[in-house]
Amino acid sequence: MDELEYALEWFSFAETDLGSAEYLQGRRPLPVEIICYLCQQSAEKSLKGFLALQGIQPPRIHKLDELCRLGMTYLTDFQDILTPCNLLNRYGVQPRYPREIVIEPENVADALKQAKIILDFVKPLLKK
Repeated sequence: MDELEYALEWFSFAETDLGSAEYLQGRRPLPVEIICYLCQQSAEKSLKGFLALQGIQPPRIHKLDELCRLGMTYLTDFQDILTPCNLLNRYGVQPRYPREIVIEPENVADALKQAKIILDFVKPLLKK
């Protein structure tokens, strides 16, 4: 599998996670933890897709700011998505365990917005 094919595979997973998060907005009760987690996962997979396109094996980490900084070594414009990465970081691991983090319904819209910013930033880079 070449770099582009591997990157597109990561990106396909990223789009699926974001699509699932958007779909779950219609569920009641609102599964806020799962939606925010899927948003973080979408961003993580987008970033890892970019790294795969550069020919490196994406590291097995979940911290979006670290993945973003790795992206900056290839393209300084990644600094533009550092804030969304930092905002989504908190949803990576903690929501999967009870009492680790309190997520409110208003966090859902922000998580979706930040995930879309990252996805929309990375998507055109995969086509270059």
